Amino acid sequence: MNSPFHPPKTVDIVEVAPRDGFQSIHELLPTAGKIQCVQALIDSGITRIEIGSFVSSKAIPQMADIGNIVAAFSDHTGMRFSALVPNLKGADRALASGIKELVFVVSVSETHNQSNVRQSVDSSLDGLKTIADRLRSEKHSVRLRLDLATCFDCPYEGEIQWQQVDAVLGKARNICKGIELEVALCDTTGRATPYQVANHFTRLRERHDSPSLKWAFHGHDTFGMGVANALFAVQHGATTLDASAAGLGGCPFAPGATGNTATEDLIYALQGGHIQTGVNLPLFLVAADAIATLPGGQTASHLRSVPRERVN
Repeated sequence: MNSPFHPPKTVDIVEVAPRDGFQSIHELLPTAGKIQCVQALIDSGITRIEIGSFVSSKAIPQMADIGNIVAAFSDHTGMRFSALVPNLKGADRALASGIKELVFVVSVSETHNQSNVRQSVDSSLDGLKTIADRLRSEKHSVRLRLDLATCFDCPYEGEIQWQQVDAVLGKARNICKGIELEVALCDTTGRATPYQVANHFTRLRERHDSPSLKWAFHGHDTFGMGVANALFAVQHGATTLDASAAGLGGCPFAPGATGNTATEDLIYALQGGHIQTGVNLPLFLVAADAIATLPGGQTASHLRSVPRERVN
């Protein structure tokens, strides 16, 4: 594990505004505008983007044009685009569009999973198995990301213990044997504290660390802990952090959980520890400003309110 005094040299940033952020906006955004936002993120040096979700357009109308958006970036071979898929049908659509990284979500909390996808945790894991089986039959390499929602707190059940996360993760790992897997511990409500994040990562890494498993953290800033939680996650084994430009978005199925951690705030903090992200912060702020102007979006960012001459 990393010493508290020796942070890692690099961290991957996954920009989630085009999925987690855009889907929080009720008013339909024009496809061309979404494409412009994604391009601005790419221009800043971001190399991993959760570009959208292959879900029913009736369930999330904002994602109805995901195929067109993915097609617009088909020639960006150096990028890692991922997409959320709720089931095998969504996975097949994503793979057919050229997506090489699938994201599947299951909640640790039974109550939240029922609210989010209207089925039990075990039923969701059955869905994960169908996708894992599909990926094993793929001729081309496809990465799988498992987002474990409500790893620290549930809006219905309260605090979540690491042992509860361990139970779900253990089942998921058995399902995904032989597949390159990244597991994200998600602070769905933003209630986690840095020490809880450190404890969960430490305990779960003791149980599950292996060369084929990578760790990520997805936090919200509802209680102002987003950046601190992310830094503690990095110090305790996470090599990937999710964040959203301008803090756009949140979880529509978790009451009160508004506001992703702002990517620009997180990048600034990482740079202070000499941790490389590959992102040009001034250029990223240009992208964040554009995303903050989207009609109907809820944003929150500290760095965007600082005079630019002090940032640059």
